[in-house]
Amino acid sequence: MPIISTFFGIIVRMYFDDHDPPHFHVEYQGNEAQIAIADGAIINGRLPRRAHALVRQWCLDHRAELEQNWAKAQALKPLERIPGADND
Repeated sequence: MPIISTFFGIIVRMYFDDHDPPHFHVEYQGNEAQIAIADGAIINGRLPRRAHALVRQWCLDHRAELEQNWAKAQALKPLERIPGADND
């Protein structure tokens, strides 16, 4: 599963040919969650409140890029890196 971004110790990944709804996976300090691309909400798993707030805002700021990567992942094409919240 490719890493598409990292910031503030948060690792963002996306699986190829993953199930709907469109989402990405986040790991942070032993916590894991699936995050909806549409609104940054946690679909499954858990993140600390502050980490989730950072991920949610990053998701909203990069929604178009995440949607493009989701389409590429569904087509089994290489994914693009997305700048992290610490580089925006």
